[in-house]
Amino acid sequence: MSKLVALFTLLIAALFAAPAMAAPVKTPHLTAELVSQTTSVAPGSTAYIALRQAMIPEWHTYWRNPGDAGEPTTLKWTLPPGVKAGGFVWPTPQFALLGPIASYVFSNTVYLPIPIDIPATAKPGSSITLKAHGEWLICKDICVPEGGDFSITLPVSAGSATLDPKHGAAISDTLAHAPKPAGIKATFKNAPGKLTLSATGVVLKGASPGRAFFFPYDGSSVEHAKPELVQAGPQGLTFTLTPGFAFAKGKPPATLAGVIVVDADHAYELTAGPGAPLPGAAGSKPPVVATPSSGHATGGSASGGLTFAALAVAAGSAFVGGLILNLMPCVFPVLAIKAAQLVRHGDHPAAARAEGLAFLVGVVATFVALAGALLILRAGGEAVGWGFQLQDSRVVAALGLLMLAVALNLSGVFEIGSSVQGVGSGLAAKGGLAGAFFTGVLAVVVAAPCTAPFMATAIGWAFAQPPAAALLVFAFLGLGLAAPFVLLAFTPALARRMPKPGAWMEGFRHILAFPVYATAAWLAWVFASQAGTLALPFLFGAAITVAFGAWVWGVAQRREAITGAAPWLLRATAAIFVLLAIPAVVQGAAVAPATASTPTAGETAGGGGGIPTEPWSAARVAELQAQGHPVFVDFTAAWCVTCQVNERTALAGKSVADVFAAKKAVYLKADWTKRDPVIADTLTALGRSGVPLYLVYTPGKAEPAILPQLLTEGLVIEAIEAAVKPA
Repeated sequence: MSKLVALFTLLIAALFAAPAMAAPVKTPHLTAELVSQTTSVAPGSTAYIALRQAMIPEWHTYWRNPGDAGEPTTLKWTLPPGVKAGGFVWPTPQFALLGPIASYVFSNTVYLPIPIDIPATAKPGSSITLKAHGEWLICKDICVPEGGDFSITLPVSAGSATLDPKHGAAISDTLAHAPKPAGIKATFKNAPGKLTLSATGVVLKGASPGRAFFFPYDGSSVEHAKPELVQAGPQGLTFTLTPGFAFAKGKPPATLAGVIVVDADHAYELTAGPGAPLPGAAGSKPPVVATPSSGHATGGSASGGLTFAALAVAAGSAFVGGLILNLMPCVFPVLAIKAAQLVRHGDHPAAARAEGLAFLVGVVATFVALAGALLILRAGGEAVGWGFQLQDSRVVAALGLLMLAVALNLSGVFEIGSSVQGVGSGLAAKGGLAGAFFTGVLAVVVAAPCTAPFMATAIGWAFAQPPAAALLVFAFLGLGLAAPFVLLAFTPALARRMPKPGAWMEGFRHILAFPVYATAAWLAWVFASQAGTLALPFLFGAAITVAFGAWVWGVAQRREAITGAAPWLLRATAAIFVLLAIPAVVQGAAVAPATASTPTAGETAGGGGGIPTEPWSAARVAELQAQGHPVFVDFTAAWCVTCQVNERTALAGKSVADVFAAKKAVYLKADWTKRDPVIADTLTALGRSGVPLYLVYTPGKAEPAILPQLLTEGLVIEAIEAAVKPA
């Protein structure tokens, strides 16, 4: 009996000697708590506790340098007198790549240890209570800022402490594998587009150089999403990186610090100073692409850089984005024309297949050509993105006049090649194939203002890769856009379901002219927003000369059909009037650029919501956040049809305006209608190359939430309400 009493007494003593923790903080996405490495602490010692985050599958929090996006976990302490808390001992993170956005993250369960200095005056038998307020950002497809209050009570004992039976081994394992200084000597050398980091004192033990990876501490020192190249030498490693914003400012940093991970499970801290590459850090074999470490404490991994899997995902996203692009309003007029062209083939399947392929070639070639031009401009230092050609008012005017000419052709004012009713044996002629090819070209040109779902991520990723990979992604975008028409042309069963050709097609052709007239009118509005309203008379004058020239050309065609003789004087007159449009457009584009529209404070967004807007700037975002306002940023352009649709639907309702007013949210508009290098650089930094882009900033949070490209009132309201900082 006495033995049972003694055992019971020991169990009770052990229970009261164990750390006492407050209830864990539970959110929909994780469970967080403060836990201890040991069951007690000793006076004058350094103890370790840890913030344990257990996340639901596919969600993640962030490392000390989150990468291109994210925000690290923080703790703000309330400690007893004499007790001091250090910073996190950060485990090695995972590398996560989402399109062009590279982040350093933790998933599943992670322990973030913190050293706690216990004062020598702490009395055995007493206890120490530590309190902290934690905040973190947890993300999957969306990012959610979360936080909570923690506390833990640590018993003070005179003897040596034992490991906590539940969490002690995990914390010890995290500390053992955390990056540590190892006497590594390192230098870096910056050259245009190439940052070389060499390190000696760390040697791979038989593994491929690709198993080494560098995680920088400074988020602006390297381009995180670009692939790292590693070369192994007899005494160390050499990394070839892409320099980040810190080097582009003209004042390179004095040091380059971070973590090198080798052999997948050994992590070392280093600090490199500027200097020549170190002897023995590079070998004779060519460098290989690094494979990012999964991180010991977090489990799972994600591959980065240019890999086959990443390229396949980007190409697939581009293909799906191209398919969806067929439904966007800016492309519809041209695609309706193409559908009408396929309908008229009826009993000529060979001609339908030939024109379907010609249309495919026109679409893909134009996408690749535009992407190539954009890559060349960006390589030359131009701050441009997708849709860059529409930021030039002369291009917009020329495209508007072209759409006017197409509409006049559909209205029957003049003909290009065979008429709609005279399609018989001439359908497979060279002119038909050329027409199909240029219809594909026109479809891409007018599609440039649109950005469909899946498309933005694929394009942003493509521009962060080598040119060959980028062009391949754009080719798949073209394949997606052309796929429905190629499928229709090559599938007899579908073709048989199409209406039979007949006299009705001439009337249908005339109806199709009106969406094209509307497109021309929209482009005139874009031109006015870029060049100013004083430039409109020049554009209208050019439109009148083009219309008159088209009418004269049609008169010549009809006279030739009657007499059989070519009326060269009428054709020459038509050509002269069309050419007169060129100087009118050039003069109009240069007449009054200062009057182009730019959002000013007090303008309202949308058509009926009446949300006041202000011009965007990074400084204004920071100022409003400091004042406690949620901030909604709209990266938009007059030539972006998706932007205009969102502004007149999701952002125009009274319910949205009421939420903005109630939550004291501020609407900032970044207008990219004309070229703006600051906006272009910001889009690039966010992993995007075009508009629309919608951001919502929460007060006190550096990283914004990114909304989908197609908005609804519910999405906007939910985002604004989530961005209100808790009291």
